[in-house]
Amino acid sequence: MAGTLPPMAEAPDAADSSDATGSAGAQHPLAPPPGTGRAIIVWGWVTNVLFAVTAIPGAFLDSDVAKGLGIAVSLLLFVAGTILCLYAFGKGLVRSSDGDDVAVSNLFFLSGSAPKPVRRQFLWIFLVSFTITCITASGLDGFSVLVPMLPVGLAGTWAARHGVFPPRPPATPRRRR
Repeated sequence: MAGTLPPMAEAPDAADSSDATGSAGAQHPLAPPPGTGRAIIVWGWVTNVLFAVTAIPGAFLDSDVAKGLGIAVSLLLFVAGTILCLYAFGKGLVRSSDGDDVAVSNLFFLSGSAPKPVRRQFLWIFLVSFTITCITASGLDGFSVLVPMLPVGLAGTWAARHGVFPPRPPATPRRRR
């Protein structure tokens, strides 16, 4: 059960419960150290730059080559995001079977499984990707709307590999009627 939170004597206050820290904002002993998973965050920004430099010209220049490149990169980033989502889902299933209480909200949306700086980075990565998508959607025949799948997949991958999840509560037997 590596990466699970041990029971706390008192529940942390609401501000601290969602950032993988204990009460008073102290780093939880099982939370990943700062900088963990940095490469995943960097890839999020790198792919946003790649998306911008191919999709924006493809959407606004009167060039079939630029448009084709923008569409191809959009499809490539979508496929990568889908593969990362499937990887994160599979890794989440493994962590759940190991006793972690993994849910969609804390796996893909980092709710309570990642420190605030990590959640903030992935939010900005998603917002930048979404903004580029809004700017380029009509010019790339709608293919750019597929790209925001990538930040979701990257966040899921980060959580699956480095996230801190509470232990799964013990199963209660069902009463027979």
